Amino acid sequence: MLENNKTVGVVVGVVAAALIGLGVFWFVSSDSEDTTSNTSQTTQDSATQTEEQASEMTQKTTIVSLAVQTQALSTLVTAVQAADLVETLESDGPFTVFAPTNDAFGALPAGTLETLLKPENVQQLKSILTYHVVAGKVMAADLSDGQVVKTVQGENLTIKIQDGKVYIVDAKGGEAMVETADVMADNGVVHVISSVLLPS
Repeated sequence: MLENNKTVGVVVGVVAAALIGLGVFWFVSSDSEDTTSNTSQTTQDSATQTEEQASEMTQKTTIVSLAVQTQALSTLVTAVQAADLVETLESDGPFTVFAPTNDAFGALPAGTLETLLKPENVQQLKSILTYHVVAGKVMAADLSDGQVVKTVQGENLTIKIQDGKVYIVDAKGGEAMVETADVMADNGVVHVISSVLLPS
């Protein structure tokens, strides 16, 4: 009878040890899986953050993208696209652009803009648009009364400062007032003006 009790005790002990062992294994295994899962999630989050940072670093606000984001310059954007100047104004530059507003284009004689946007007149449109562009970054503080600046088109513009306001005078004597100065882009600066400048 004593031997039977010993046998039963041994069997119970073995079973108990086995159950404890399985419990320990499950706990360690579960903890390991949680750690692996957390590590994997952390790695994914880190990779996502790195990609977002890289994307932000590569996204630049060019003169063109700045104009696209400005509703008052939508006509200028259309003209730049028609003249195939987007790539030029998205390059490193830097450029200074005197940007006519939609109202400025609207003030042109009736039918002028529509005619300029036709494919057969692309060279004339390009000449007018590049007449609004100066190589380099010219801030409003750099401008002085009577100053002459050469445009990318090749002809000159004259600066006029009167009563604290800055005007750009074109080859035909037309004047455009600077409405908003020093709008910064990564590849230059934009000065929003009230009229379209016309070369000779």
